[in-house]
Amino acid sequence: MIWKPCCQTFRNSLPASARSIPLIASSLPCSSSILHLSTERAAELGDTPWRNLLNSYYAVVRKELARFRGKETHTTGDSFLATFDGPARAVRCALAIALAVRQLGIEVRAGVHTGECELMGDNVGGIAVHTGARIMAKAEPGGVLVSRTVKDLVSGSGINFQDHGVHQLKGIPGEWRLFSARS
Repeated sequence: MIWKPCCQTFRNSLPASARSIPLIASSLPCSSSILHLSTERAAELGDTPWRNLLNSYYAVVRKELARFRGKETHTTGDSFLATFDGPARAVRCALAIALAVRQLGIEVRAGVHTGECELMGDNVGGIAVHTGARIMAKAEPGGVLVSRTVKDLVSGSGINFQDHGVHQLKGIPGEWRLFSARS
């Protein structure tokens, strides 16, 4: 889930004639949270039951996105990328989704990061998005991992974190201390 309403607000502040110009070169602050289901479950169930489960999953995710003022920016199969107007909402939404989908008998992994993003039409991109995806890849099923950046920004929000150690994130320079979010 990436934090985009700030990007949309910026875009809406432009004159109508400039809104159709791609803003790929513009760098804007974003918080990212990316959700992913286990593909092993798809193989286990078969196509039709998986599609039905996926539709239920989409409904749960979209309900929580609306509740936390998130905006779906991209989906690929069983993965979601969404944007928010703040990192605490992104973390709370990821935690709510992780809890809600358990009722469906599935678990998601989520990664939340904040940084600069590129506005690309209705989507966002850039290193912050890639970092969020790499953080998600380190999460356990049912887990929500965040970067130190997110943890520091949501200080005082009441969200609890447990140190998850220092990690190398594929294709991202440096070492990254990650934290597991707890409700």
